[in-house]
Amino acid sequence: MSALAFWLLAPLLVGGALGVVLSRNLYHSAYCLAAVLVTTALFYLALTAPLVAAVQILLYTGGVLTLVVFAIVVVGGEVVGPATRKPWAAVVASIATFAVLARGVSRIDFGPPVGGLDAGAELGVSLFVRDYMVPFELLSVLLLAAVVGALVLARKDPSA
Repeated sequence: MSALAFWLLAPLLVGGALGVVLSRNLYHSAYCLAAVLVTTALFYLALTAPLVAAVQILLYTGGVLTLVVFAIVVVGGEVVGPATRKPWAAVVASIATFAVLARGVSRIDFGPPVGGLDAGAELGVSLFVRDYMVPFELLSVLLLAAVVGALVLARKDPSA
């Protein structure tokens, strides 16, 4: 990945992530989450991983974000959360989590980059056709059950 692509995308990613956690309006947080997910896909494209970028767009930006907005609509669209009461505890927890993750990532020996359109072909065949087709479909049933469960829990009248 070129340094220019990184320095163009990194502020967008950090700004969107800050928008997710600092916004008091749930819809605004969802829009910022969409920006973060699309920017992450652009990072994957810059790293010559088009399959991962496509999966990022289709599954996360398309699927998960749709579920998030659906949940916001079901719960109540104009929900505005209270201001943070203990921001320092969140800051300390975030720094500790970042330190643990940075230490783990620094120990990984990354090999030479491989990419192109053929790099994900074997993964796609393994995931969707051969080895993991049943778990993949079971995951979709689990997500459907979660949506139905959210609808049941969000009902206004428990006797209905």
